[in-house]
Amino acid sequence: MSVFRQLYRGETRFDFIGSRRRWYLASLILILICVASMVFRGFNVGIEFKGGTQFQILASGTSFSTTDAEQAMTKAGHTPEGAAQSVGSGSTRQIVIKTKELTQADQVDVSNKLASTLKIDKKNISIDSVSSSWGSEITNKAIQALIIFLVAVFAYITIRFEWKMAVAALAALLHDLLITAGIYSIVGFELTPSTVVGLLTILGFSLYDTVVVFDKVRENVRDLGATARMTYDEAANLAVNQTLMRSINTSLISLLPVAGLLFVGAGLLGVGTIKDLALILFVGLAVGGYSSLFLATPMVVELKQREPDVRTLARRVAARRSSASARGEQVLVTAPSAPARTTPLPAPRPGARPQRGPRKRP
Repeated sequence: MSVFRQLYRGETRFDFIGSRRRWYLASLILILICVASMVFRGFNVGIEFKGGTQFQILASGTSFSTTDAEQAMTKAGHTPEGAAQSVGSGSTRQIVIKTKELTQADQVDVSNKLASTLKIDKKNISIDSVSSSWGSEITNKAIQALIIFLVAVFAYITIRFEWKMAVAALAALLHDLLITAGIYSIVGFELTPSTVVGLLTILGFSLYDTVVVFDKVRENVRDLGATARMTYDEAANLAVNQTLMRSINTSLISLLPVAGLLFVGAGLLGVGTIKDLALILFVGLAVGGYSSLFLATPMVVELKQREPDVRTLARRVAARRSSASARGEQVLVTAPSAPARTTPLPAPRPGARPQRGPRKRP
């Protein structure tokens, strides 16, 4: 229970900065796996981006499956683009199957053949067609939105803090982007406009968590040059520990409803229309919380260690502690609100017995 008590009070002393190499290695391995999947496996791109024709077949009260729908589409003379999907349940159950972009005449012909093969009313088949030019326009808008977002992030953090923190925050965001997109590629969920919306959402969440930690770092390093109570590394590590429980609580509260969407809505109830958004939110929120704690602040320390003032501060702190140790004093590293102090170590007297409490009188 003492560990949980320390977590809630922000009094933990986990060495996030000292063990940053292992976090870098873990992230590098994940990024390599994700990039390999994106290069060799690619993405399951929806018709909104690449263009195509989508047939939605009302399947309530019928017994045919997604495999039957795929075979019916093949029999109609067109190869399905990806696997057919079952959406909804009960009276709202539908089977969604997609093909390449078809002309109006081909759409009518395929609809008639599907109704005949599956033995359903033609009115139960709805058609949605998207041109490839519209899909490419959506792709370009998505890329433009991402670039504008990253530029705005860099400018804001540079003005609010400093450019080195902006570089670290941007690197953490790119890390989140690569891993989230890579897992999306590995799982094979369809890439739709809602996926892009979810991606921008989780990048904003990751940025929020990172800014909270950076603000605490700035508070801890204030007046360090005058007091030399701790090094920049220690101040940054203290900031991560002080905001650790807040980051955990924020991530858990955000992940629980998204997990409900993904595992209950998409998994158990079969609502396939939300699974693309739910997956990217779930993975992105988890990765964003991780990068805020284990990557963003350590990268700031890496950049700051090259500054002469930070190196001078480290030497002053080391000299101060060496001097205190020679005098038999112990230096306590504390938060800025309580300046570091030296506590004399008790010198045992030769032959002295341990002190006892006062005797009780009869």
